[in-house]
Amino acid sequence: MSETWLRHPAERMDDLALGGRRIIQRTDAFCFSMDAVLLAHFPQMSGRERVLDLGTGTGVIPLLVADHAASVEAVELSPVQAELAARNVRMNGLTEKITVREGDYRDPPALFACGAFDLVFANPPYRPVSRGAVSAGTRAAARHELTATLADTVRAAAYALRRGGRLAMVHLPERLAEIILTLSDADLAVKRLRMVQPCADRAPNLVLIEAVRGGARAGLRNEPVLIVRDGSGRYTEEIRAIYGGHI
Repeated sequence: MSETWLRHPAERMDDLALGGRRIIQRTDAFCFSMDAVLLAHFPQMSGRERVLDLGTGTGVIPLLVADHAASVEAVELSPVQAELAARNVRMNGLTEKITVREGDYRDPPALFACGAFDLVFANPPYRPVSRGAVSAGTRAAARHELTATLADTVRAAAYALRRGGRLAMVHLPERLAEIILTLSDADLAVKRLRMVQPCADRAPNLVLIEAVRGGARAGLRNEPVLIVRDGSGRYTEEIRAIYGGHI
């Protein structure tokens, strides 16, 4: 008997516009947004990478990068989100490529081997609990550092990466100085930065970062700004290309 994919009244199925790939999310929990999609497309991949996704949620980044990696492991603290991520992997026929583990990446040795990965993705909570209104439930954990701080995320990534391996992360520009220092303390050197602006006349609201484990401190490449919408409010050609024209 075929598996019943939708199992809860709050679940919905969305099209990832990637060869028929789909994702189940819950409307009463945190759903992925553009930042995860931009992050998935940020690092260049050869197809040989062993990939780790920290705080995978319902597994959107593994689903987006699976075709460009040798293998993907995904870690998620929330049992509900972890179960959804595992179900999404099965639904898309990717069980031989993607493994989902429920657990707390603040204790990396309990989840993965030291130095086992070539590339780590991290879309961590953006705001310390002292800043901004704290929402309820899984939305709060996704937006505020209730379950993992910036330092926790960087430590986990540094533990997971081999020397020369890369961390790809999306975060807030306002925390960039803190991010660079935290990465440096963990022997991660920032090599690429790209700011994301909602439109040309507004300040950046996201920054994409790539750092190398054990890399030299020199050689940072600050890439051209990625602009999301043009002057008419339409998505730019680059954003449309990232979404495969389906936006």
